[in-house]
Parts: sequence; structure tokens; C-alpha cells
Amino acid sequence: MSDDYIDYGKLVDEAMHYVVRRALRLVADRGLPSDHHFFITFETNYDGVMISDELKQKYPEEMTIVIQHQFWDLEVEEDYFSVVLSFDNVKQSLVIPFDALISFADPSVKFGLQFHHDPIDEDFSEDDDFIDNEGKKKGKDGSGGSNVVTLDKFRKKK
Repeated sequence: MSDDYIDYGKLVDEAMHYVVRRALRLVADRGLPSDHHFFITFETNYDGVMISDELKQKYPEEMTIVIQHQFWDLEVEEDYFSVVLSFDNVKQSLVIPFDALISFADPSVKFGLQFHHDPIDEDFSEDDDFIDNEGKKKGKDGSGGSNVVTLDKFRKKK
């Protein structure tokens, strides 16, 4: 058995983070075009995530934010992004390292990425609910889940 000197899983995750980083930079520079919007799920307890204590208490493990109509001060750095969103009509700043991402989706073009944190939920359907940046449940995101990229089934189990 050969040693895995080239960690392809890590290389692919880095490439997928680049896609998210580039998409967010385009939006930070130019705004969201047409019907584009992002669902971004991340681990709230990941090192470097900065969210309010209230949000951390409400979402102790993971949280899905929506970047669509109301977002402010989107800034994208090499290892993280920050954005201000409104939760129950209160603006709150979030800082999210790219390594904390679980998934990224743009339902308007049926595009999605799934990162190594969690396997894809086999029971996912477009009727599943998401929490929007107002803290309200939103159904039917229209993504259909058809273009979600995951490599977990190709990775060796440790």
C-alpha cells in the first residue's frame, strides 16, 4: 500500500474554497447579478468563526445564512469572509473562515458545493427548510440538489 503524499481531498477542498472565495469577491465588487443568491452553511463552533453569543446559542453547531437582498459590508480575505446580515431586524456582523464551510449553493443556477465536514444528506429534497438571515425558515430553495459536488464517496476511510 502506498502512502498518500498527495492529499487529493485537501487539494480539491482548496479548489472548491477558491470557487466560493472568487464568487464572493465578485459579489463584493459588483453586487449580486439577476436572481443569484447564496446559501452558505458553516460550522458555528469552528475556530475563527465570529458570531454573536445570541446566534451561537441559537445555532450551536451549524448555521445556514442567505446572501440575497439584505447584506452589507461583504469583505473577502484569503482565509475568511465577513458580512453584516439582519437577524430579527438587528444588524449583526459575522466572520466565517472558508475552512468552516459545510456547503455553498446558488439555487438560481442550481449550483452547489459540499465540503468534507458532513456527507450529503441522502434524504435531502427541495422541500427541506433553510434559515434565512432574518432567522425565519424558508422552504423550497429551488436547487433540487442536482449539481452538488462531493468527493466523500471517493475518499479513503481512515
